[in-house]
Amino acid sequence: MSFVHTFFARMEEHPTKPLVREVHGTTRVDSTGRQLAQLVARARSGIRARGAVGDRAVLLAPNAIRWVACDLALLAEGRVVVPMYARQDPAELVAMMHDCSPTLVVVATEELAEGVRQHWPDAPLVTFEELFAHPPTEEPPHPWRADDDVTIIYTSGTSGTPKGVVYTVANVDFMLPKTAEAIASMMALGGPVDGDDKVFHYLPFCFAGSRIVLWTCLLRGNGIMVSTDLDNLAQELGTAAPHYFLNVPMLLERIKAGVEKNLRAQPAPVRWLVRRATTAYARQQRGRRDRLALALAHRLVFAEVRARIGADLRCLICGSAPLASGTQRWFQMLGIPVYQVYGLTETTAIVTMDRPPSVRAGRVGRALDGVETRLGEGDELLVRGPNVFDRYWERPEATAEAFDDGWFRTGDQAEVDPDGTWRIVGRVKNLLVPTSGHNVAPEPLEQKLLGAIDGAEQVVVVGHGRPWLGALVYGEGLTDAALQAGLEEVNAALPHYRRVRRAHRLPTALTIDDGMLTANRKLRRRQIELHYASAIDAMYARKGAERASTK
Repeated sequence: MSFVHTFFARMEEHPTKPLVREVHGTTRVDSTGRQLAQLVARARSGIRARGAVGDRAVLLAPNAIRWVACDLALLAEGRVVVPMYARQDPAELVAMMHDCSPTLVVVATEELAEGVRQHWPDAPLVTFEELFAHPPTEEPPHPWRADDDVTIIYTSGTSGTPKGVVYTVANVDFMLPKTAEAIASMMALGGPVDGDDKVFHYLPFCFAGSRIVLWTCLLRGNGIMVSTDLDNLAQELGTAAPHYFLNVPMLLERIKAGVEKNLRAQPAPVRWLVRRATTAYARQQRGRRDRLALALAHRLVFAEVRARIGADLRCLICGSAPLASGTQRWFQMLGIPVYQVYGLTETTAIVTMDRPPSVRAGRVGRALDGVETRLGEGDELLVRGPNVFDRYWERPEATAEAFDDGWFRTGDQAEVDPDGTWRIVGRVKNLLVPTSGHNVAPEPLEQKLLGAIDGAEQVVVVGHGRPWLGALVYGEGLTDAALQAGLEEVNAALPHYRRVRRAHRLPTALTIDDGMLTANRKLRRRQIELHYASAIDAMYARKGAERASTK
């Protein structure tokens, strides 16, 4: 029985349990197993009239109950589901649609449909309103086989044209039990849970990690709460009161920066206690006074901070990009463990995971059981196992280039400890080679600068083919003095070729809407450097580069 049939069994087993909840500010809208099954049955009738088993079907919608129902309905009708990001530029979306040649494009709203029509007038569109207006069908789901294509997820395009990553049923059937077991073990550390784990999710379901989170909840028959307004995330988190949720590093950095800003406004004794406790926590060997400072800080300060971040939080899960070890330790100091997950779209989202309670800050855990990992040329991480994707859609040459003697080339430069715990250094293709000839991974430097520059929220290190490294830095309220101090602090511990000698303060944040970030908030480095080319050129044109300065 495939994972699709398991989902239908869970809806039948839990007719009155809310399996999907939309969070709207301070309220929640529930869909029980029975209600979700009814929505699925209605959508299936509309899907059946458009295309055939094995055809590709695009799903273009924001996270919602109906997104989940449509995904299940398409799977039940034997369609290869191609989820796409509703906020992406319509021209980019249509390019991906043409690439996978769908016979059906399901969109949430007429507004989304119109955006597609502007670039593809004859697109085979149907809106949610039309799809869910059909009479229900009671037929069993399509009989999926292990080697069938089941979904295509497009890469973010950070390093070129997005490619369609094809998963088979076997890929998903391998991964979901692994994630279900991992989540259960994470929750068990905090003691028994009364009812379901409270899971909140804000990242788009169209991406691999998000899809696995959703499908894992469905496999377990565990409810999931979904964000409906990313601009109101703080209130939604308060309403959801989750036990855990999946994060990207940027959100955790912003939470940390916001808390630290508030703490700096507290009376002098509170500021002193926080500094003393932070110093104590950083020590491997803690004396009696260290333990006393930490206990006092937890009682008087950290407990309230932890409650504001999430009173019921048992842990946070972080993926998509490496998380700064300092940020991971900061949350752990508050009593909120952060577990890292590493993977790519091509690896059914996951290669390695932290195995609590054995967690080391700055590492991404060990490989999943059944997944093989090793280092290749240039310390590139290579992966082999049932989680590795089948192929890129209609790109045999790109597929061949992605493998080295049967091992998938992740494109990530990595290090491994003797016990098999991995650390991701950065993307191989992101390596900067200044005119000194040294290879420099920008990601570790960006993490150091984020931790050292008071008020910094985003950092992009540049300098490929240049005489030295520079940086683009954004932070609301960031001052020249703080920027200068942070640069000097980081540079003091670095060899000359890794020092960031100048920085340019960005006037506005890098966002998804302006094309500077991917939908899961990774830096689009090429677009950033093109957009800020004149500022970067001006930074390098200035004289006296040997002393780090700001603009």
